[in-house]
Amino acid sequence: MDIFKGIRPLDYVLTAVMVALAVFIGFENVNAGADADLAHKLDSQSAWMIPVFGLAALPILWRRRSILGAIGVSFVITAASVPMFGWVTRCGWALPLSIAMAYAVARFAGGRQNHVIGLVGILALQIVTLMKDASTGGLGALAVGVPAALIAYGIGLFVQSRATKRPAEPTLGVEHVHA
Repeated sequence: MDIFKGIRPLDYVLTAVMVALAVFIGFENVNAGADADLAHKLDSQSAWMIPVFGLAALPILWRRRSILGAIGVSFVITAASVPMFGWVTRCGWALPLSIAMAYAVARFAGGRQNHVIGLVGILALQIVTLMKDASTGGLGALAVGVPAALIAYGIGLFVQSRATKRPAEPTLGVEHVHA
């Protein structure tokens, strides 16, 4: 299938981890007791969180093909979860997802304009993640999420610069190589 063209084995592993984390956090929200130690009381314990959170994490699979599209889809689904579920915990899966996507922006976004769009999308994803996050109590966790995403982006830039470097010219003449 063309939808899976260009996806590498580690892409499946990363996606499985991100989706499993999202499903786990959804499951934890659904099963949280009234005495849950949260910054804000849960507004919902709907079982629909489990597939919605899983779907929001799934686009990381296509980060090599279209990182901006992946960020956009994850943002839309996560943003839709805010009015659907209100105050619930999202940070446990969406912040790691945004950090992985920040790395992918550096590696796969292409030109400078796409990098800027991708980073703005990452910030928007973090904002909708935290605006009604029951565990963090709101946007205060941006103080951790934004620097973590920037560090991942910087690592991605470093890796990309190493991947695109030309091999150094041989220091020995051709006649010495076969001697």
